[in-house]
Amino acid sequence: MKKLHILRITLAAIIGLLTILCFAGLFYPFHIMDLQLGALIQKNWLELTLASAFLLAGIILATFIFGRIYCSILCPLGLLQELLMLVFKRSLTPKRSRCWKYLIASVAFGTLLGGSALIFRQLDPYSFFGSVIGANILGIATLLIIVALVWLWGRIFCSNICPIGALLGLISKHSLFQVQIDKEKCISCGACSRKCPTGSIFFKDKNVDNETCIKCFNCLNTCPRNAINYNKHAPKEKIKFSPNRRQLLIGGSALALFVLAAKSGIKFGEKTLQSIKAAILPAGAKNLDHFANTCLNCNLCVQNCPHQVIKPANKEYPFVHLDYSENFCSYKCHKCSDICPSGALQKMTLELKRKTQIGIAQINPDQCVKCGLCIMKCPREALTREGHTVPQVLTDKCIGCGLCQNTCPVKAITIEGLSKQILLEK
Repeated sequence: MKKLHILRITLAAIIGLLTILCFAGLFYPFHIMDLQLGALIQKNWLELTLASAFLLAGIILATFIFGRIYCSILCPLGLLQELLMLVFKRSLTPKRSRCWKYLIASVAFGTLLGGSALIFRQLDPYSFFGSVIGANILGIATLLIIVALVWLWGRIFCSNICPIGALLGLISKHSLFQVQIDKEKCISCGACSRKCPTGSIFFKDKNVDNETCIKCFNCLNTCPRNAINYNKHAPKEKIKFSPNRRQLLIGGSALALFVLAAKSGIKFGEKTLQSIKAAILPAGAKNLDHFANTCLNCNLCVQNCPHQVIKPANKEYPFVHLDYSENFCSYKCHKCSDICPSGALQKMTLELKRKTQIGIAQINPDQCVKCGLCIMKCPREALTREGHTVPQVLTDKCIGCGLCQNTCPVKAITIEGLSKQILLEK
C-alpha cells in the first residue's frame, strides 16, 4: 500500500513539472493542459470532437474506477495546495461534506452551459492556477485566498468549494476502488486523520468519506498498524436509491439553481458585452460575444505568446486580449489557438491565421510623416501610397497584426479591433 503513495507522488511531481514548463512557454508535451476538466467540459460543449470526448470519458471512467485521482495528480491548483500543506505542516481535523458545494457547482456549471464563463472562471481550479501564474493583481489576490484557506482548513477548497471537486466527488462516492479502514486492526489513534488534507477520515467512527477523499494516499503511509487500505469496494448490500428528505431538498435546490443559472448565462453574457468596447482578440476567437463568454482566463496563451502581446484580464476587459503598445502579433506564429484547451480559441493552421482579420489599421494623416516604413514592413502588402501622399490601408488585405503600429516612428498608426473576425480570401 505504501508503494501507491510513492507512485502517486511521482506522477504528481511529473505533472507538476510539466505544468510549470507549459506555463513558462518552454515545453508543451501532448497538449497536457487539454486534460484540465473544466476546460475540457466547456470544449465538449462548444465544439465536440472525438479527441475531446475521449479525454472527458477517460477522466470520468478513471474516477469511477479509482476515485478522485484527478485532484491529486492532474489538477495544478491541487498540486499547489499540496506544496503549501508541506510548508505549513499542520495537523487537521475531520470535516463533514457540506451541501453548499452542490449549489456552487450548480451555479457554475449552469451559467457555463448557458453560455457564460463569467462565474465558472472565478471558481475553476485551472483558471485559479492560471491567475496565480499570471502574477497580476488578480493572481496575487487569488494566491492569498488559497494560502489562507490551506492555512486554516487544509484543502477545503477541493472538498467543499470547487465545482470540479463536487462533480468528481459524486462519482468517486461510488468508485470501484476506495480507501477503507480495517476496523479490527484500527486502534483509533488519529494519525491518519491528522495527515488527511481534506479531513475525510473519521478515525473515531473508523470511516472514510470517499466523496471528499482526493486519493493522495498520505494515510496509507502513516498508519502504524496498516489498518488503512485501498482496495476494491464491495458493498454488502445492493445500492438502493432511497434518498432522505435532506438529500431530496439539496438535490431539488441544486437542480433548480442549475436551470436558473443556465437561463441567466445568456443575460450575464449580454451584460458583459454592454460594459466593454471592441477588443483586439487573438486569431480564432471568432467574435467578441463568443470569446468574452468562453475564455476561462487560464493565461496559458498569455504565458506562451512569444511577443508577449496577449495580456491577462483587467478592469477594461474581463478576458485576455491583445495589446500592441509594446509589440505586435507575429505573422509566423499561431501558438495561442493551438494550445487553448477550452475552445475559446478555435484551432487553426498558420495559413488560416495569416488570413484571419482580427483588426484593421487606422492611419492619422495629421501625424504621418510619410516615411513609408509601414509599407515596407507589412507582411501582407496591405499598405500602399499609390496616388496618395499618405499611406492607405487596403482593408481586404490588412489582418490587424500590429506590425505597422510598432514600426511607425511617430505613432500615427493604431489598430482597431473587430467585434467579429473575418477570414479573408487571400
